[in-house]
Amino acid sequence: MPVAPEIRISNARDIDAIVSMYPLAFPDEDLVPVVRQLLAEPELALSLVAIVDDQVVGHVIFTTCAVEGSDLRSSLLAPLAVAPGFQRQGIGSEIVKAGLQRLIDSGVEVAFVLGDPAYYSRFGFVPDSKVQPPYPLPAEWYTAWQSQYLGDASRSYAGKLAVPSQWLDPALWAP
Repeated sequence: MPVAPEIRISNARDIDAIVSMYPLAFPDEDLVPVVRQLLAEPELALSLVAIVDDQVVGHVIFTTCAVEGSDLRSSLLAPLAVAPGFQRQGIGSEIVKAGLQRLIDSGVEVAFVLGDPAYYSRFGFVPDSKVQPPYPLPAEWYTAWQSQYLGDASRSYAGKLAVPSQWLDPALWAP
C-alpha cells in the first residue's frame, strides 16, 4: 500500500521540483510559464504540494477567480500534476481533497475545473453550463468544464469566469 503523502502549502524551496514535474507529467503541454507566474504571486492562489520521503511528488494550484456580475467567492483548480513514478497511487486525489477543504475553510463557495469528468467527478464536480470559461471551448470539451458548490448550493449564479491575467492566454484553454 502506498505511503500517505504529507500535504502542505508550497514554498520557495519547492519551486524547482514543482516546475520540473510538469513537463514529465504533461509532455504535450507547456504549463511551466503559468505555474511560475502563479507561484510568483502567492496572494492569487493556493499552491499545495504532496511530499513523500522529503520529495515533492504532487502539486496543485487553486486560483482565486470571480464570476462576473456575482459576489460568489470562486476558485479555479488548475493545474494538477503528480510525478510519473507516483501516479495512480491516490496522491492526486489527496492533494485535491486537501485543497478543496482549505477552500471551504476559507469561505470559497464554488470551484471550477477544466478536466476529465471521469476523474474530477469523484470529488463532486459536475458539468457547468451556467458559468462560461474565459475562452470558448471546443464542443467536445463541454462536459470537461465543471464546477462544484462548496458553500450554499441554493445561491444561483451565471456569467463568465473572470480569471487573473496569468490565465488570459488562449492557448491554456485550447486543444
